[in-house]
Amino acid sequence: MAGGTHDYLDDPRNGTIRISINGEMFPRDEAKVSVFDSGFMLGDGVWEGIRLHRGRLLFLEAHLDRLYEGAKAIDMDIGLSREEMRARLQAVLDANAMDTDVHIRLMVTRGVKSTPYQHPRVTITPPTVVIIPEFKVAAAGAGLRLATVHVRRGAPDVQDPRLNSHSKLNCILACIQADKAGADEALMLDPHGFVATCNSTHFFIVRKGEVWTSSGRYCLAGITRANVLALCRDNGIVALEKDFSLIDVYGADEAFVTGTFAGLIPVNDIDGRNIGGEGCPVTARLQGLYRALCDREAQG
Repeated sequence: MAGGTHDYLDDPRNGTIRISINGEMFPRDEAKVSVFDSGFMLGDGVWEGIRLHRGRLLFLEAHLDRLYEGAKAIDMDIGLSREEMRARLQAVLDANAMDTDVHIRLMVTRGVKSTPYQHPRVTITPPTVVIIPEFKVAAAGAGLRLATVHVRRGAPDVQDPRLNSHSKLNCILACIQADKAGADEALMLDPHGFVATCNSTHFFIVRKGEVWTSSGRYCLAGITRANVLALCRDNGIVALEKDFSLIDVYGADEAFVTGTFAGLIPVNDIDGRNIGGEGCPVTARLQGLYRALCDREAQG
């Protein structure tokens, strides 16, 4: 196997990182939340993955937009202004002397419960805000292997897949099925049988020079996904958000996935079909354009 979309190079500094819990710093081995916390007990919360590159948290405002919109959607007041949240993030970076090649997991749960029960009225504390920063560089790989799974992305009246919630069991089940099939990531369909997304990344194909991705109705509002679509528009590459099926995927010239951690990753095998052949020029071009975008963002 080529390796997963979140494979990274081991860094011994991560053994001694300090983690922020409600603004207080704890050594990694001492960072804990209550067993009554809403996130542990119920998966009740929202989160973001944010990358630090050359001293700058990339696309931070877009991440905060998604975080605060998600909290509002589940009727949760984070209890911190955006300025205060920025300060929390900076404080944990300062505490760890971090300036680049860092991935942050920012998690906000509804808080601690008085008893094991789902209703928000038994929450007795303000939200729990945890910030875990790690030194992470993506491991190089030759390309990913995907497997289509039976687990679907749900309709918005079940659990809106656009919400970046802690409740990820359907994605975990998809991940497990793909792993059992010897793949690196699961390719998930929407309720109508069209291609939706992967279990932890967004999926794209290239056909006759055009870049296709799903309609977006059944996937997270991905920030890297949006940046790639914008790069296509700005650089004369036709990019379409549309419904398409596995027949279109199997006949694609190229395929790739996107995510905050690793950017753009080529895919060379889907359900045993070779994709891309000897070269993936559109994917390679977009990888270069995205790296340049990150460097510009870091320069402010």
